[in-house]
Formats: sequence, structure tokens, C-alpha cells
Amino acid sequence: MKFRTRAIHVGNEPDPQTGAVIPPIHPSSTFVQPGAGDWGKFDYSRSGNPTRTAVQATLASLEGGCGALAFSSGMAATHCATMLLRSGDHLIAGMDIYGGSYRLFHKICTTAGIEISLVDLQDPEAISRTVRPETKMLWLEGIGNPRLTVPDLPRLVALAHQHELLVAVDNTFATPALMRPLEFGADIVMHSGTKYLAGHSDCLAGVLAVNSPELLDKLYCIQNATGAVLSPFESFLLARGLKTLDLRVGEQSRTAQRVAEFLETHPQVRSVLYPGLASHPDHVRAQQLLQGGFGAMITFEADGDFETTKNIVKSTKLFHLAVSLGAVESLIEQPASMSHASYDAAARKTAGISDSLIRLSIGLEDVDDLIDDLDSALRHCC
Repeated sequence: MKFRTRAIHVGNEPDPQTGAVIPPIHPSSTFVQPGAGDWGKFDYSRSGNPTRTAVQATLASLEGGCGALAFSSGMAATHCATMLLRSGDHLIAGMDIYGGSYRLFHKICTTAGIEISLVDLQDPEAISRTVRPETKMLWLEGIGNPRLTVPDLPRLVALAHQHELLVAVDNTFATPALMRPLEFGADIVMHSGTKYLAGHSDCLAGVLAVNSPELLDKLYCIQNATGAVLSPFESFLLARGLKTLDLRVGEQSRTAQRVAEFLETHPQVRSVLYPGLASHPDHVRAQQLLQGGFGAMITFEADGDFETTKNIVKSTKLFHLAVSLGAVESLIEQPASMSHASYDAAARKTAGISDSLIRLSIGLEDVDDLIDDLDSALRHCC
């Protein structure tokens, strides 16, 4: 079955008892067992729940993995992956990563004795210069947040595996509709399922998908022991969102292309970063690695300072000023003061996150309305 068909049918088989086309939600926290010490398929919802198991089957199919795990948030999923590491281990991460990941790595992982190095993954040899005997994992994003870099994933995976590193890819921005990192040899794929996978700003979720049964067992053990699992109701919402993922991401990518082209010619805009533009440094690579579009995230620098940029992002009418992304409504934010405020100031500067940078999440509104909204805010504030 093709991607869109699997999103609708895998893990969504009709209920065998009633014939219901939509599988029921199972809110039960515990399950009756056949006998003392004789365990059935489900025993306690932290360890396994029918609704969560169903959506995990869908996620594994869409990512092309042997299995997937659903978590209470994207950060819970990221934390689970980092718990494969031990005190004294070393993690290499790209510079263009979500602020919450930066915070977890530098404020939590370091207290557990894990060392962190951020490198510019546009220079693949940076890994070889940074790796050392205690290095165990490479963490990167398929499309970077917020500067939308598109790393050379096949090359980076091959290089990391030469050094016997686990490769974990945050695939939130690209989604499996555009990129499937496991197909390029990555070991772990992470999603903030809150974003495109659920797609409606009404569900907090995280995902890990893998292509190794042994690695799946290790991650499941951590998840079961620590307990940050996705609830049955959120599992239902995530499953519902996945059914329209391909349609939504395709349309949002087409709208984003037009918005990016508009911004590139706007007199109050200094620069635009969008992988679908020929001016993007990774445009050719994005054409090779992404299928069906270039994503629905755009970042651009306004012609103004920190305060001017704050005024712009609160002056739009259709673009809601809010963190998060990937839903049907369009969002706008200033990374320096919002999504990436957890970065140290020096780290923001090194990563190219300027005070005038604006991040857009393109929704499903009419493209002309979105362009008019941005044009009005820019002309009013700059």
C-alpha cells in the first residue's frame, strides 16, 4: 500500500466486535488477566494500551520502521532517546535544533554526566573533528529549526556509523510525508507529534520510530520504566491526524512556497530561508532528499531590530503569535524571544538566530489572505 493508504488503514482496522469503522478508545488503566502470573496481551496501560498500540503501528508503517513508541510529548521522546546514554558518554548535535532540545541537552543531560558538543553539520567533517572514544550519539534535524538547514543525511549517517555512533533524527519539520530518515540508515527518528502528525493544535504527543528490534526493546524498557506514555485519548487524536497528514503537508508546502517567494521580493525583508527557494544554501540537497514538497516552515529576517521584530509578530491578524507549529492555522513567532530563548545568547549568535529572525508555520488558510496579512504587518511596523 502507498503512504496515504497506510496512514488511513494500518492500525485502524474496524473493530471486530461491533464492526465500527473507527476503532474504540480504550481508557482502561488495567486489564483482567487469565491467571496469577499468566499475562495477557495487555496488563497495565503504562506498559501497553490497545489505542496506543494501534497508533504506534501506523507510525511504524509511515516511517518504515520495525516499531514505534508514542510518548506524552516530543521532549519526553527525546529524553527517552538520550537515556540510552550513560554518565561519561558524549553526544554530538547539530547547531540548528529546537530550543527545547538545546535546553534538555545542556540543562538536564549534562547534570547526568553526559557531555554535549554542538557542531555545524553543513561541514560534515566537523563530526570527525569532534568525535572521541566516549562519543555515542549524533543528534540532528532533517530540516533544522529555526534556520531550515537541510543536512546531508546519507553522508552524515555513513560517517557517524563509521565511528559506531547511534544516529537520531528529529523529523518534526519534514514529517514522513516528505522524508523518512530510517530509509537513509538513521537508527532513531523522533517527532513532536503535537505538530504535523496530529496537525490541529489539540494534542500533545511524541514519537520514536526505529528499524532495529533490539533498539526498540531498549527504548520500550526506558519508556515503561519512566512512564511518559501517550494517553488513550491523545492516541486517538494522533491517529485521526495521521489520516490527513499527506494531504495537509502537501498543501501547506505549496502555500509556503508562494509565501516564501513573496517575502523574498518584499522591501521590508532582508533575507528569506526556505528550502524551496533557489537562494537557499541547501536547495539542491533538499530537492534530492525531500519528496513532494519543501515543508511548511519559513524563516526570514525583517528589516528592523529586536523591538521592531516584536511589533511585527504581534501585528498579524491571521498568523497567531504562538509557539508550536504544523497545525491547520498559521502561526508566527520570534525565535530569539520565544522558541529559542533557552539558548544562551552566545549560542544563538553562533547558530545564526538573530534578533530580527521571524519563524512562520504555514497553515491551510488561503494563500492570498496569508500574503496580505504579512504584507500589512511588515509595512505597518518597518
